[in-house]
Parts: sequence; structure tokens; C-alpha cells
Amino acid sequence: MSLDCVFCKIAKGELPSQKVYENEMVLAILDINPIAFGHTLVLPKSHAETFNDLRPDILGELVVRAQQVARAVVRATGAQGFNLLMNNGRCSGQAIDHAHWHVIPRKAEDGVKYNWAPRKYGEGELQKHADAIREALK
Repeated sequence: MSLDCVFCKIAKGELPSQKVYENEMVLAILDINPIAFGHTLVLPKSHAETFNDLRPDILGELVVRAQQVARAVVRATGAQGFNLLMNNGRCSGQAIDHAHWHVIPRKAEDGVKYNWAPRKYGEGELQKHADAIREALK
């Protein structure tokens, strides 16, 4: 646990939250600044800053519990779908340095939009990037 991490403090019961799920490894709480009502955060109780810092056993438990929470959020909110999102690093929008998934309930015409501008690969760039990733996987 990190002494100054808000999610670690919530996990230890030092800060209030609306817990919707909890076990020995995972906590799910309502987001206090929701994109949609029912927007829930699923996080490990142990501190890890990003997805890449999660231990495999904790990651496995997080995946199972995120699915369980997502199903419950959809049922509880009457959503037609949901977004499962994790920001990693400030440049991606991560505001709290503690790995967590956002479960955001969605309905048609809910007004939630992402402003992602797709890019086009230039000549040879697709192959270049694929080769670099394959090499990094070795």
C-alpha cells in the first residue's frame, strides 16, 4: 500500500466510498465523478500504479471481478452495454496512480462521446509497427 494513494486509503477504510463489491484482493466503488450514473471503479487492494505493474494473480482476480461487476452494473442501471476502460500513465488520462478499471454503463443516445481521432498508416508503417511489437514480445 502507498501511504499517499487515495485508493489505498479507501481500501484500508481511511477514506469514505460507496463500496459495491469487496473481497480480500479487489474492491469496487462508485466513481465520484461519473461519466454515467452507475460508473464503477474496480481496483486491486494492493498498490500497483498501472496495468503493467499488476502481479498475475491479482490481474486474474481483477478480470473475474470486473466481469462480475460489469454484469451487475448493466442489470442495475438498465444499460444496453458498457465500456471497460483502464488509463495507464498521465498521457492516457490516468489521474490516480493506482491501477483501476472503469465500468461505464452505456445506453443508446446517452451523449457520451470519445474524441479519438483515428490515424492512417503511411506506406510501410503498418509492417514497421507490427515488426517492432513482435520483436518486443520476444
